[in-house]
Amino acid sequence: MLNTSPAPTVSTPAGHAEGVTDDEFRAALSRLAAGVVLVTAHEPPLDPEGPRGEDVGMTATSFMSVSLDPPLVMVSLREGSRMDDLLAEQPLWAVSVLAENQRQIAGRFAMKGRVSDRLLFADIPHVRGEASGALLVDGALATLECRTEQRVTAGDHTLVIGRVLTASVRGADGGPLAYFRGRYRQLD
Repeated sequence: MLNTSPAPTVSTPAGHAEGVTDDEFRAALSRLAAGVVLVTAHEPPLDPEGPRGEDVGMTATSFMSVSLDPPLVMVSLREGSRMDDLLAEQPLWAVSVLAENQRQIAGRFAMKGRVSDRLLFADIPHVRGEASGALLVDGALATLECRTEQRVTAGDHTLVIGRVLTASVRGADGGPLAYFRGRYRQLD
């Protein structure tokens, strides 16, 4: 005999119909170790006759390889962030995979509410990528230059999938910078 009684009503925490609170979600995902990257792009000048534009950067821990053929990577950007807005306008960007001794770079570009990144880049050794025009950090474990292939809205973030135009292992010694339980860490 088929049971046609309604499913029991379950009380859910405030905020999400699925039953998980923001705090529970953050606590659970903080247990997932992640690599740390600096995503950079060059904002073109407003006036082609004026100054040459501005370099923009942001720290990300939601970065991953997507495909080998073609070579694709993905970064998750907070919807409406400066980087999200910039990559919606122009498709070229770069990633520097930060080494364990580059914690200060990660912290500097993770700050919210900054007006300009120009001073943040001032004392960081870097080169300008030939394919993207974006800055690549010296001493990074690896660098990638990318062109956006697809943008996907996912909740309060935008997933940016990029085709890798160049990839370089820069010969940096040491291990990766990691993020775990709300702090930057080194692998032991």
